Amino acid sequence: MDLTMSKTCNCCSSDDQVESPCPVCKKIGREVPKITVESLVNDFIDNGIETFMICMNPDCDVVYYSIDGKNTYIKNLVKVPVWFKDEAEPKYACYCSKVTEKQVIEAVLTKGAKTVKDVNKITGAMKEANCEVKNPLGTCCHQTIQSIIECAKDCE
Repeated sequence: MDLTMSKTCNCCSSDDQVESPCPVCKKIGREVPKITVESLVNDFIDNGIETFMICMNPDCDVVYYSIDGKNTYIKNLVKVPVWFKDEAEPKYACYCSKVTEKQVIEAVLTKGAKTVKDVNKITGAMKEANCEVKNPLGTCCHQTIQSIIECAKDCE
């Protein structure tokens, strides 16, 4: 699933990404805003680290880690299920409006949604916009919803 975020949203990350491997699985993660980690990690302690990564490996229990490797936060320390991690339930497509992947698929397969705008109208996705603090990626869910729509269309 392509996780490149829309450039029209003011909460999207820049193209200047740090490359840093997860300390457990060694796969390259994706940079996330510090405010995202502060907001979503239970009992977050600010020790001055500014750059955090999210491990994109669905099989790895690590969600967030610092680039220096000193801070690692696993799934059970995160306040919300991370949709692309194994066993996440529910699998949110839009964290701000609490719209699930299942609701997006249903909107496409049973209600005729063809675009993100259609899905938003049917499900209420993207009505709230606090992506940096609610979405584990710290970015807008537009591209995630688009990817789910494309996948659902392929299943028709």
